Amino acid sequence: MREGEYMTNKKTRYSYEIGELDHYLFGQGTHYEIYKKMGAHRVKRGAEEGVYFSVWAPRAKAVSVVGEFNDWDREKNPMERGEPLGIYTCFIPKVKEGMLYKFCIETYTGDFLYKADPFANYAEVRPGTASRITDITNLKWTDKDWLEKRKLWNHQENPVSIYEVHMGSWRRHNGYEKDNGFFTYREFAKEAVTYMKEMGYTHIELMGIAEYPFDGSWGYQVTGYYAPTSRYGTPEDFAYMINYFHKNKIGVILDWVPAHFPKDAHGLADFDGTPTFEYADSRKGEHPDWGTKIFDYGKSEVQNFLIANALFWIEHFHVDGLRVDAVASMLYLDYGKEHGQWIANKYGGNENLEAIEFFKHLNSVVLGRNPGTLMIAEESTAWPKVTGNPEEDGLGFSLKWNMGWMHDFTEYMKLDPYFRRPNHHLMTFSMTYAYSEKYILVLSHDEVVHLKCSMLNKMPGLGFDKFANLKVGYAFMMGHPGKKLLFMGQDFGQLREWSEERELDWYLLLEENHQAIRNFTRDLLQLYRKNKAMYECDNHPEGFEWINANDGNRSIYSFIRHSKNDKKNLLFVCNFTPMEWKDYRVGVMRRKQYKLVLDSDEKQYGGSGKKRPTVYKATKGECDGKPYSFAYPLSPYGVAIFEF
Repeated sequence: MREGEYMTNKKTRYSYEIGELDHYLFGQGTHYEIYKKMGAHRVKRGAEEGVYFSVWAPRAKAVSVVGEFNDWDREKNPMERGEPLGIYTCFIPKVKEGMLYKFCIETYTGDFLYKADPFANYAEVRPGTASRITDITNLKWTDKDWLEKRKLWNHQENPVSIYEVHMGSWRRHNGYEKDNGFFTYREFAKEAVTYMKEMGYTHIELMGIAEYPFDGSWGYQVTGYYAPTSRYGTPEDFAYMINYFHKNKIGVILDWVPAHFPKDAHGLADFDGTPTFEYADSRKGEHPDWGTKIFDYGKSEVQNFLIANALFWIEHFHVDGLRVDAVASMLYLDYGKEHGQWIANKYGGNENLEAIEFFKHLNSVVLGRNPGTLMIAEESTAWPKVTGNPEEDGLGFSLKWNMGWMHDFTEYMKLDPYFRRPNHHLMTFSMTYAYSEKYILVLSHDEVVHLKCSMLNKMPGLGFDKFANLKVGYAFMMGHPGKKLLFMGQDFGQLREWSEERELDWYLLLEENHQAIRNFTRDLLQLYRKNKAMYECDNHPEGFEWINANDGNRSIYSFIRHSKNDKKNLLFVCNFTPMEWKDYRVGVMRRKQYKLVLDSDEKQYGGSGKKRPTVYKATKGECDGKPYSFAYPLSPYGVAIFEF
């Protein structure tokens, strides 16, 4: 016997072939590395080199492989059906790297469907829809040290400041042109790393990386779950990008979409002529608002397809975390549906019991096998224990987007300062539930599209007021408990709403006001990374203390972030009106010296540049219910952060 072969029923088989054990594990939903066998893999059978193809099509009448190597003739390369799951396989010699292919599926209704490979690792550039032969078994990595340190990394006690990016519109070679001009993965890595290191972000979150046909979906309607999109290069280029970020000590998070998939003819929908990946009943299997299909989380094979996919990105491509899109749409059977468009679970409720079990399984496996990685839920409701342990009936996520905070924050920030007084509670309410989950505070792409305005243009007033409002808002966000996420362009005051059809308005950085916003955001991010008080007790009440949460008349908020050892703490004072307070007095518990470490009125931040003392000594005298206090000249929309 040759190396890599084994005997089954007196017939020579190869290690890459789909065997009985593969059928069993896939049928149980526990074949976590199924992607190493399913799809198209370059192999050697004896002395003959070629490609081994396999595809799951349980209700197909017949399946064949068509491609550039056989003139797309469905008669030339029929596949053999394997039982009991209906996995079709075949070996085709002399198939070369880079060749295009599809599976031709003959249905029992007599139709022929030409489907892209669900497990393909590379695809034709859109508008083409074929899969492309590639070999990703020998990617070049130099990030061993990063991966070893990641195993010991605890996100709860470390800074996490995420830069959310849509690669195709971050920057383009042709500036404003609607198509082409994309940076490659390699080009983007170098440019983005330079920018992120200067700004102080710890992680990048990439929108829309798994292959998708329509640019306008931003990557949230996926047809190739196992393929980095070919818009920006090859799988090798994608691996280079991940490696380059790690070399520069930046973590990489991908948006991941297990909630739904599009109805494109070459995709997963009705894959073998019947509902294969989706629920058969359209009341469970379709999103009427989105026009997409919903995965059938009750099928072990579908669960396996998705869980193995999550592991594929993390284990094979070294990604540091996944932000799971549209979690609420998976948890609720009636999400986005009217009466009559959904069916209740067996208990009569609207919870998708199968999706709940899927999340517990997913997060237990991914985080159990990969300590130090992140599973992040974009979950917009009050579903309990999203970040709770599965053993205690939680879903098991590492972090949850804090959509409640985001909504209250943006509603408050849009108000004219005159109307902020009666709405003071919008900025304090989040502290009533801040420790119910492990949160990320997010100002994401969703907040700057569909006529919602950019963050800068949400702000009231004109000129100075808009920029000053945004600065104080960002300071409050950075001081509030929770990890941080900011969408690209908002850190320098992008004026226009985001569009995937053009690059960011980088030319704005030639203007003083936009450069000032960028300087202020940069220094906030650097302050965040360097001060443990701002992150190590995010999930503990002792890490945050209000000084005055009730100064609604002046719309000023003051609070303290405590470090774990209480030795290097930070006091925040944030003024949300254009009123100047020449001797604003803030109460403190200790008769200490308070060092000014960030002042929004500095010239580089667009302020007046007035010189202020850097050290303030507290004196005895009650203020804000505290025994000591000190006075500080607080500028219009002023932010002052003190270390003590």
